[in-house]
Amino acid sequence: MIEATDLTFGYRRGQPVIKGWSGSVAAGEIAAIVGPSGSGKSTLLYVLGTLVKPWSGGLRLGGASVDHMGDGARSDLRSSLIGFVFQDAILDPRRSILDNVVEGSIYRGESRRAATDRARLLLDKLDVGVEGKRRANDLSGGQQQRVALCRALLGNPAIVLADEPTGNLDRANAAVVEATLLEQARAGSAVVIVTHDEALAARCDRVYRL
Repeated sequence: MIEATDLTFGYRRGQPVIKGWSGSVAAGEIAAIVGPSGSGKSTLLYVLGTLVKPWSGGLRLGGASVDHMGDGARSDLRSSLIGFVFQDAILDPRRSILDNVVEGSIYRGESRRAATDRARLLLDKLDVGVEGKRRANDLSGGQQQRVALCRALLGNPAIVLADEPTGNLDRANAAVVEATLLEQARAGSAVVIVTHDEALAARCDRVYRL
């Protein structure tokens, strides 16, 4: 599902953050990317998710090469294939919880009613604990992170990329998020998690260290 070969990328010319990284994650697998702060874990996730283009190397997602895709095609691929959970939840604070969760699915053509019904089930499963009509800025940091996970999973994406998804959560809620991501992998998605949690990494099928 994810196949990367010799990826290299940096934000400044001559100063690569990712240097010749290769790896793969199959459908039904969950992989952890671990390493010290500043080692490029989040940057690698952005490259795998086609948010930034590598300087060199090859990347295939779902069997398709993205190396020479234009921005529009890459955007369409992300929308159809990938669910993201960023380290900061990046919710729209002015909109309701439900609107934040269902926006992507409606953009892809799903009816609002169907998306809303599934969103409510996910919010209950992840124990967000507030009504969906509440605004996102009413939530704690941990609740916002769980809402962001609901948003990423709502379309049952083939690939899930999660950047420190349990970083702002207490142990009980982190366990719920971990179990949900593991369940998503077992259901057939390729899941990649950036984490500092060695216990979580140990539960993954693959561990990549930077």
